[in-house]
Amino acid sequence: MINYHLKYFLLFITFLSFSQNFYRPGEWKRYRNEYFLYLGSSHFLGDLGGRDREGTDYSPVDLDWNQTRSALGLGYRYKIQNWLNFSTAFQYLILKGDDKETKDPFRRNRNLNFKSNVFDLSARIELGFNAIKAGNRYGIKKTLLRRYKNRTWSLFFYSGIGAFYFNPKGRDFRGNWVNLYPLHTEGQGLPGGPKQYKRFAISMPFGAFYRIVFNRKWSFGIDICWTKTFTDYLDDVSGGYYNKDSIRKYYGDLAAYMSDPHLGLIPGHNAPDASGNPGQRGDNEKDSYITIKFTFGYVIKKTRRRTARLKSKF
Repeated sequence: MINYHLKYFLLFITFLSFSQNFYRPGEWKRYRNEYFLYLGSSHFLGDLGGRDREGTDYSPVDLDWNQTRSALGLGYRYKIQNWLNFSTAFQYLILKGDDKETKDPFRRNRNLNFKSNVFDLSARIELGFNAIKAGNRYGIKKTLLRRYKNRTWSLFFYSGIGAFYFNPKGRDFRGNWVNLYPLHTEGQGLPGGPKQYKRFAISMPFGAFYRIVFNRKWSFGIDICWTKTFTDYLDDVSGGYYNKDSIRKYYGDLAAYMSDPHLGLIPGHNAPDASGNPGQRGDNEKDSYITIKFTFGYVIKKTRRRTARLKSKF
């Protein structure tokens, strides 16, 4: 009886070993390359907008789903080991935030808004595992293992580094979108003001994806990614209010309005405190964003080389 159970236990372990290695040792090496597209949504986490509460840095609980915008892109994945991938991707997404969409009294009174097109290029390392998508029926002229081969699933976690370009815009008093960068809305370049920010920045993506591969060729999945950036100006908001009259003098009436279009609901909110520190316009924490994307991929199979047969002279 012991030998009977041991026999089937060893068969089960052997089956799992083959499943994790594409059913033959080294078989996964023939499926190293994959190209994929994705389409989904983008969500901003920064100074502007947010839920009807005091903002929470980097927290998904502060997401304003009304400001959801689109994200799309394409990428390439290379399988280094069966459990380790390298991938690179280019994505285009839109980020948006608006203080009018929150009932938090301070942010609503601030009355700032923005949207920005973001072009992001990243590289990342992915770690995870591949497994068989279980089935439970035999098919005519097909073994159970053959049916298993036709569908597999993967779960991977990843991190990496990227670079992106952004260009924040805001609505003026007429409702038109205007570029905020040349307006120096926080007094960039003026005495006592901050340096002008750059519209290129570094980012670090952290995320996970789940995908199903059909017939070792077509893949479909979902990818959730939180991206930490190393800029606080995705929304053109970072520090404190600069003197509005000085901004008007050097950069014009439009710049002065876009620097502080407050509603007047909280008197003195933009005034310096007793120590002369400017009123708080932002929180000096780096911005971030979340993307939720559906992925569609194509796995390229490496063909085996045929060995030449020697022709006999006899």
